[in-house]
Amino acid sequence: MKLITWNCNGAFRNKNHLFDEDDYDILIIQECENPLQSTKHYEDWAKNHLWIGNNKNKGLGVFCKENIKLEKLDWSDINSNYKNEQLESFLPCLVNDEIILIAVWTKKANSEVFGYIGQMWKYLQLHKEKLKDKKVIIAGDFNSNVIWDKWDRWWNHSDVVNEFEELGIKSLYHYISNEKQGSETKPTFYLQRKIEKPYHIDYVFLSKYFITQNTTLNIGNTDKWLESSDHMPIICEIIYD
Repeated sequence: MKLITWNCNGAFRNKNHLFDEDDYDILIIQECENPLQSTKHYEDWAKNHLWIGNNKNKGLGVFCKENIKLEKLDWSDINSNYKNEQLESFLPCLVNDEIILIAVWTKKANSEVFGYIGQMWKYLQLHKEKLKDKKVIIAGDFNSNVIWDKWDRWWNHSDVVNEFEELGIKSLYHYISNEKQGSETKPTFYLQRKIEKPYHIDYVFLSKYFITQNTTLNIGNTDKWLESSDHMPIICEIIYD
């Protein structure tokens, strides 16, 4: 299965053609328009998709080839330990009746305390029991890195990574590169599209079923992608039985 995640930096209706030559199975796109409220060309292209967002021009979408069964999972974000809120942004799906796919685009979400990776941490507390011993893919723009950990928080990037590890879910980039969190040599994001401001903030996390010697990960190069977005796509070939 070929999976690609990319923050398109908006106007995906004018950029979806960039994947025409990619024999992908699943695209996870952040900052994309709702295909049902956009151009006819874009709507026709997005034959098999799910989309969420509070702004029709900037949401989170999962786009699949027509032969893939895609179903939205009805997971509530209500948490009795905190005030009720909609965590932003997570799109849980069931792929081909067997794979739990969680598309991610973390935001500040009007939360001074639990913004960005805090949103992911909260989401994990609500749903981690559903992920145990399952075929799981969690992928997208996390807007986070261990370099921004704070000593007095228990929902740091490293805390989320550790909880994933306890579930048998690993970052594919770090598994393949053998690099430590926070020491990544290949950026996924260039602030203000400047080469001199690189960060690694996009990830693909996989459960043990997908972590094999044959599974690959590549990050798009700036020559092709920087003109279209400040993020580079992450392209994975996931090989499993």
